[in-house]
Amino acid sequence: MQRPFHRAPLALALASLLACAARSPQDSSSRVDRNLLTGEQLRSQHFENAYDAIEALRSNWLASRGPDSFQTPTIVLVYLDNVRLGGVEMLRGISTQSVASIQRFDGLEATARWGIGHGAGVIYVTSWAAGAGKTPPTDNLH
Repeated sequence: MQRPFHRAPLALALASLLACAARSPQDSSSRVDRNLLTGEQLRSQHFENAYDAIEALRSNWLASRGPDSFQTPTIVLVYLDNVRLGGVEMLRGISTQSVASIQRFDGLEATARWGIGHGAGVIYVTSWAAGAGKTPPTDNLH
């Protein structure tokens, strides 16, 4: 009499397995990385500088998540090709034509990578000069 109940866990396990197998490899590759902006994304919308692009596309990157200290609060820092520039206002001086990518690191990732004082996070800009040996596309440059 208990035999029908033994099939329920087996059916549930089979349904779970089929649901996992139903995802195609394209599902994971088509996801948008919310912590990365590519140079193509920036140039396709004709932003003049990195600040304007981030403000329009990922405005939450520009704000600190909350005070970590009332005496010496940390700010979101900007790095350009491993050189620390300062706060987010420095992004106004970076032309999108020279950007290969912009990546955001949250406070934990930034502290692990660059050390104490990066608790508000980092906006990391890679220029074409330092970016994977590539050169900027010439069709968008004037």
